[in-house]
Amino acid sequence: MSFLFTEFAGWKEHINNENISLVQSVLNYEKDQRDVSESKVISKLMEAFSVMKDAVKTGLTEDTTSRSGMINNGGKQVAANNLTVLSKEFQMLIARTLSAKEVNSCMGRVVAAPTAGASGILPGVLVTLQEIHKLDDSKIIDGLLVAAGIALIIENKASLAGAVGGCQAETGSAAAMASGAIVYCLGGNVDQIFTAVAITIQCMLGLICDPVAGLVEVPCVVRNASAAAIANSSAQIALSNVSGVIPVDECIEAMAEIGESMETKYKETAQGGLAASATGQKIAKKVLIKDIDFLPNQDVNDLID
Repeated sequence: MSFLFTEFAGWKEHINNENISLVQSVLNYEKDQRDVSESKVISKLMEAFSVMKDAVKTGLTEDTTSRSGMINNGGKQVAANNLTVLSKEFQMLIARTLSAKEVNSCMGRVVAAPTAGASGILPGVLVTLQEIHKLDDSKIIDGLLVAAGIALIIENKASLAGAVGGCQAETGSAAAMASGAIVYCLGGNVDQIFTAVAITIQCMLGLICDPVAGLVEVPCVVRNASAAAIANSSAQIALSNVSGVIPVDECIEAMAEIGESMETKYKETAQGGLAASATGQKIAKKVLIKDIDFLPNQDVNDLID
């Protein structure tokens, strides 16, 4: 019987007892749960990664202006900027993550990984990782399987939904998935993978879900970019054998406890945080008026005049 992904400590014990890899354990789970062949699981993941790459490309080459006007080709702007803060690779990490999430905000095709609200993180991270380290698609697919195992445990121990646990549950979980995948793809061991997840969660604890006008645009898109950066920093720390101190299972339990304690207005209701700000309220009043047909190139500044 396959492992049911209830805790990280149990996952490690399972693969040690069965003498299998993290990747194989997730494959076994997927085969059992979906009653499909291993090749079918891999095929679906290849398709998913293809969609991720397409979302990145679309966001960097096509118009991504949302109906509200709050999202307006940010990924392309970052990619085209001649001023580089750290490196070209970091710049493109941010640009790709923004682009993929902007495609979601503009009703394009994305992979919910684990949710649509966090759909820019894994694409931005994995496409950049693959380019820098010249990784084969097969290695990335294995990384996605590890990421899936991470998500299953977070879902069991806490939540992946902003309406339940705040944005820590959405972008936090996606960043943890991405960080674990990075460490796996670069040859990290199980302890390093789990440390990367733990450190990422520590960095994302308490993040509220406060979408302006109730739309998954602001601050969701830029949070995807910051989460991608955190995923990479956590992976670098873990691969350097720096301890996360608090075990990964306890980090997820802390996320669950915080989510349970979080006020409802901070859980995707657009009643608190940035959504409740003066500008957020002005935008909401205009965006949510029924039967208003915004022009295709509506600018966000028009919404707050």
